[in-house]
Amino acid sequence: MGLKGTLTAQIEIKAGGDVFHELFRYIPHQIPNMCPTTIHRCDLHQGEWGIVGSVILWNFTHEAKPKVAKEVIKAMDEEKRSVTFKIIEGDPMELYKAFKASFHVETNGDVDLVTWTFEYEKLNDDIEDPLSLLGVFIKLTKDIESHHLKAA
Repeated sequence: MGLKGTLTAQIEIKAGGDVFHELFRYIPHQIPNMCPTTIHRCDLHQGEWGIVGSVILWNFTHEAKPKVAKEVIKAMDEEKRSVTFKIIEGDPMELYKAFKASFHVETNGDVDLVTWTFEYEKLNDDIEDPLSLLGVFIKLTKDIESHHLKAA
């Protein structure tokens, strides 16, 4: 069993891939309003919304416990509708030496697909792969979709 790993999940959404990308790119602080049981706060710690190098602090629920993650925006790509975050502090860093989360949105006909990818390095072999955390991101994606479909 290796310490480094990658997990990927692809979720079909009906709310529009542009909406999803723009939400994470420009107004992630609105996400707690759409997903209050999962995401409790999203605060800009340093920099500006939508700018590479900015630092965001997230308060969220994982495995029925309140958690915190501080992340830096590492990359954004308008054409690929992608954002990459690197977690630099917080609860996930108690288990992982390195942790990057990214998403991109693809459109295939009338279907928008959100693909989340985790790249991580565990502190030791006893730590499980972050499957349950990936589940949080899947739920987050579905909650955002539901919110936008209700508003439409």
